[in-house]
Amino acid sequence: MNDLSAGTQATVLPLFSALLTLTLLICVMAGPDRDDLTNFYTGYLSLTPLKNGLAIAGDYISAATVLSTTGIIALAGYDGYVLAVSTAMSLVLLMFLLAEPLRSVGEFTMGDVLVRNMPGRAVRVASCVVTLSATLPFLVVQLSGAGSLLTFILGMPHLAGARTVCIVLVGSLMIIYAAIGGMRGTAMIQMIKIVLLLVTSVAVAALVLNRFDWSSSELLRAAQHGSGAGPAFLQQGLQLGTSAGGRLDFISLQITVVLGVACLPHVTMRLYSARDVPAVRRSMSWAVGTVTTFCLLVIIMGTGAAALVGSRDITAADPQGRTSVLMLSRALGGDASSPSATILYSAVAGMVFITLLSSVAGMTLAAASSLAHDLFAHVARRGQAEPRTEMTVAVWTSVVVGTVAMGLSVLVQGWDIGVLTTLAICVGASAVAPALTYSLFWRGFTRTGLLAALYGGTACALMLMVFSKAVSGTPSAVFPDADFALFPMRSTGLVSIPFGYLAGWLGSRLDHRRRAAESRETRRLYEESEARLLAAAE
Repeated sequence: MNDLSAGTQATVLPLFSALLTLTLLICVMAGPDRDDLTNFYTGYLSLTPLKNGLAIAGDYISAATVLSTTGIIALAGYDGYVLAVSTAMSLVLLMFLLAEPLRSVGEFTMGDVLVRNMPGRAVRVASCVVTLSATLPFLVVQLSGAGSLLTFILGMPHLAGARTVCIVLVGSLMIIYAAIGGMRGTAMIQMIKIVLLLVTSVAVAALVLNRFDWSSSELLRAAQHGSGAGPAFLQQGLQLGTSAGGRLDFISLQITVVLGVACLPHVTMRLYSARDVPAVRRSMSWAVGTVTTFCLLVIIMGTGAAALVGSRDITAADPQGRTSVLMLSRALGGDASSPSATILYSAVAGMVFITLLSSVAGMTLAAASSLAHDLFAHVARRGQAEPRTEMTVAVWTSVVVGTVAMGLSVLVQGWDIGVLTTLAICVGASAVAPALTYSLFWRGFTRTGLLAALYGGTACALMLMVFSKAVSGTPSAVFPDADFALFPMRSTGLVSIPFGYLAGWLGSRLDHRRRAAESRETRRLYEESEARLLAAAE
């Protein structure tokens, strides 16, 4: 199953070259002027609601959603179904709770939102730290997965050094996209990606359903047989177990996904590129519809992979099932040398390639923007940096972030680092979500409470994850031969999310030293922000 025919390779390589050339041209043409910060960070607010909604959906649907979620569905059935639904629900929650307030008070980064009511360099530093804590692990996972998947697509998974070359290639491209394209350039890439994803996924899902005469019951029966799990395929427990601890871990993971995925900085950053609040409302409607449709297609593709490929072949190629959608395209194409098989596999491979490129580019831009705008311009230069200087710093921080991510990805080759995806989402749910909801909706929130929520939620998620079963103590852990697991779950959300909210509340309530001097000023700034929110909502 891992060997490509010469005809398939002859089709895949030119397709990759064409996609690469097209995306690079778009980035160069859409890139901002060297001293135009508004264009670099927001794309001149020029995207229509449809385009911005597609760009939000493109940033939201990462390679992990396309590949890992499909693999979990193929291997774990019901657990993967719930994960796909939770992924869509997270964006729905963002749409109804945070999208419009964030657009009303935000400018370029998460730090701009938080300092509206609580100005100060400490808030900017904390915002930058949390942004890096959420984006860097995700970048490492995406780049490491890119190396494995590209070598699989190109038919050289065992060639020495091939994975490192692929990691460096994708990492270099993501630096170019973020540094040259800015918000508008990466938005164009995201739009191309989401259109290709939808078109290709609709075709694959239709072929799967057609194979079973458009009968969902027949498809599910075949998936139960192919998975080797039988009726357990449609019951909770294949991924995390059926014990009381496993059920709690399952609930913890779903809560973390619902609260954390949409709060990741590279997703919320897209909201600031909408022209106004009505535009962001319409953009989110397009984004939610697109993501929900895609998650339904992922469910069909994952189930089809279980039915037509089987869990044994999927795990033999990749224990996490990340190659399941590629293997499904081969199974649907029939004879590997036939033109239909070549076209279908090449289309799916091209979809995976553009997904990998666009996902890491958006995260790199979010991290570089926070470093340049929050840390350099407002902390080091106290808000007095020249636009051209800040732009230069943003470009070079893109290079630094990308280089660090590439280096870490090369170092962890061969490790099961899916835990870093969980960590990034836990940081979003445990630190970013409390900070944003409190700062936008609680008048009594103080600077100390904000710092406690950001640092406390991040530290709690990190510490628990290090000592969790996902890192050690189990055969599927990062270090299966070691056992220093003190936390009995794989996801920290059930503890770290309440801790983040509690830290923000206690920090605000116990802030006796500054409270008397700052309460009136904080209340005044909150009332001004509240007035802007209400005016924008009308």
